[in-house]
Amino acid sequence: MIQALLERWRQGHRTGAFPAVEPALPDRFRGRPELDATLCCAPCTDCVEVCPVGALGRSVEQGLRLDLGRCLFCGACERACPVGALRFTRDYRLAARRRDELVLGSAWAGQRQLLDERYRRLFGRSLKLRQVSAGGCNACEADTNVLNTPLFDLSRFGIQLVAAPRHADGLLVTGPVTQNMRAAVLKTYAAVAEPKLVIAVGACASAGGPYIDHPETANGVTDLLPVDLFIPGCPPHPYTILHGLLGLLGRLENA
Repeated sequence: MIQALLERWRQGHRTGAFPAVEPALPDRFRGRPELDATLCCAPCTDCVEVCPVGALGRSVEQGLRLDLGRCLFCGACERACPVGALRFTRDYRLAARRRDELVLGSAWAGQRQLLDERYRRLFGRSLKLRQVSAGGCNACEADTNVLNTPLFDLSRFGIQLVAAPRHADGLLVTGPVTQNMRAAVLKTYAAVAEPKLVIAVGACASAGGPYIDHPETANGVTDLLPVDLFIPGCPPHPYTILHGLLGLLGRLENA
C-alpha cells in the first residue's frame, strides 16, 4: 500500500486538461473524413468498391457520399483513391444528434443540436448512464470504460457509468444488438425512468458495423430505441466519446 501511494506521489497529476486544451492524439489516428468534390473524377468508383460495409456511395445528383454511421475508419477508401479526393483528418469531433447528420457530402456541420433546455437542466451537471454491450467485440466497451481512468476522469464532468438501469438517466449502447441481446436492450431501456436518453457508441450500435444486414443482428439500436446521440467510429477514440457527451449537454463552448 505504501509503495502504491509513493508511486502516485511520483506520478503527480495525471488528468488531461480537455476540453480546455486540445488532446494529443496518436500519429495513426483517423478522424473525420473530408471529401473534395473538385478532385473526385467520374466515372471512377475505386473507393466505393473497396469499402467493406457499403459506407461510400456515388451518384450523378449527389456526388460522393460517406455514411459515418457505417464507416469502420479502416482507411481502404483513402488508399484506393488515385487523386486524394477522400482523406481522413485528425478531427476527433464526430458525434451527431440525428442519424442523417452522419452522412457526409463535400461539407459537414457536425453536431448541430444540443438537448433541449429542460433536458439540459436535468442532466447537464449530473448524468448517470447504464452501459449495455449488445454483442460488441469489446473495443467500443474498452474505449468507453477507459474514460473512468485518471487521464480522462469522466466523473469530474458529473457523468458516471452505473451498474443498474434504475439508477440511470439513460443507456449507452455498444454493439450491433444481436438477436440474443435484443430483449435485454429493450428491458434495460424500460427499466430506466423517464425522461431518459439513448446514446449509440460505435459503428455497430449506429448501423450494424461489419455485421450490417446480418440476420442475427438488428443493425444497431437505431430501429429499436429513440437515439439522442450517435458517436461513430470503430471504435471511437475516448476523446470522441467524451466530446460527444459534453457537446450533448451543452458543456462545450464550440458545441
